Amino acid sequence: MARYVVRPQALRSRQRHVRNLSMASMKALNTKREGDISDAFASMSGRKAEPLPDRFRELKISLSRGYEDKIIAGWQRLLPVLKHENNVIAKRGPSIIPDVRFSHLHEDLAAKKEDITKRGAAVIRGVIPEKEARNYKFEIEEYVRTNPHTRGFPQDNPQVIELYWSKPQMQARTHPNLLSVQTELMKQLWHASRETPVSYQPLSYADRLRIRQPGDAKFALGPHQDGGSVERWERDGYGDEYSSIFKGEWEGYDPYDATHRVNAVTNLYNGLGACSMFRMFQGWLSMSHVGPKQGTLLVYPSVKESAAYAMLRPFFRPVKGLQESSKEEYLDERNWKFTAGQEMTSDLHGATPGHGMEFSEGMHPHLELDRTMTHVPEVKPGDFVVWHCDLIHAVDKKHNGTSDSSVLYIPVSPTTESNAKYLATQRAAFIDGTPAPDFPGGIGESQHLGRPTLEYMHGSTTSAGLQTLGLQRLEAQHDETAGAMEAINRANIAFGFETEH
Repeated sequence: MARYVVRPQALRSRQRHVRNLSMASMKALNTKREGDISDAFASMSGRKAEPLPDRFRELKISLSRGYEDKIIAGWQRLLPVLKHENNVIAKRGPSIIPDVRFSHLHEDLAAKKEDITKRGAAVIRGVIPEKEARNYKFEIEEYVRTNPHTRGFPQDNPQVIELYWSKPQMQARTHPNLLSVQTELMKQLWHASRETPVSYQPLSYADRLRIRQPGDAKFALGPHQDGGSVERWERDGYGDEYSSIFKGEWEGYDPYDATHRVNAVTNLYNGLGACSMFRMFQGWLSMSHVGPKQGTLLVYPSVKESAAYAMLRPFFRPVKGLQESSKEEYLDERNWKFTAGQEMTSDLHGATPGHGMEFSEGMHPHLELDRTMTHVPEVKPGDFVVWHCDLIHAVDKKHNGTSDSSVLYIPVSPTTESNAKYLATQRAAFIDGTPAPDFPGGIGESQHLGRPTLEYMHGSTTSAGLQTLGLQRLEAQHDETAGAMEAINRANIAFGFETEH
């Protein structure tokens, strides 16, 4: 049975403590300009593409120096694999995305682990009761009606709404079922050395929500990766995360090894909407019945191969363009030349500092995204859709359904020191009612009526829910590794809670 915090005197003491800690974090609160989701992507913000500085050319030379022949050989092995994968993906369509039942969570994840890790995405069915999840949407609409100054994109008819702290969002993020799913996904699908400072206790990352209406074609977000863009190549960004790929040994890259990922800096340029937290999976909780072509998610369901291709693409150029050859000849590995020495450019295809990584048409031709971007299967309210943080994903260009396509964006984030430091500033933003630190700034919900308070969360949330929000100190579980214990200790220090000795 869930354990709630109910002792009034202890509750008031903890509330004062958290308020004091959050006041100390106010200097780190969001000072960015106001904006919306379009600011996170160069293509949607109207920013004109410009050549990257020469330091990126020098970076590419240094990354490949001494491994040129191995990179060429790795590229030549990768392209035929992609061709095969593309045919499999195009043939299978949405059925390629694995299904997991919340009622049989542990067993289904174990049975489908290989399939889920290969595809990088899954649908977990029935995480929250259907009626409860659908009511979240109705409550949010009432919250917006009560607060008509709520911002969103597009401005004339918002589909992605600049809300972070509504009651339904807070209730969903702290729901015992969702926390169980997040923990199980991390424990069963990810791994790290025993010394790596990471615990699979989930920390909450506050994101927006979507209520997309039939006929909308403005929220047409094309194929992309979140979690930075140029940072993936930079040594003070993702660091050694992709080192095996840059050595031509892409087959040895493990997208689910957190050993190096915990130290990655994914937001070097303080972008509007660039994620600072390490999210093992991105995700959304459905608040509606929605299927393919009804304003839903699409993914490229081959996580290792697509990550390897994205990282190697800037080192190669076609000898003959598509206008000079057939598509088959154009894509053939013999038509692609390694750009060594004087031929090396600063290009990192689709990467723009301060924005997400985009895969626009023709820029990454071997992925054949026009036929491989795959809809997730039909979902209903209470289903939870997750996809690996490296996975290329998009949304339908047009919502061709007859009812709303509504989701709460809720990723799966582990306990690390850097995640906890971000969460400490996010906690202060919650108390203040301003947007979460990664996102566009402004007054946010600070003047919204009906916004949940600190008292509300303490009075209505389990201990595990309070811990995921940074409102209560983390407690180590019996099976924590030495690295996990260290992560929890560092997190509690970041939250301002005393550590146990």
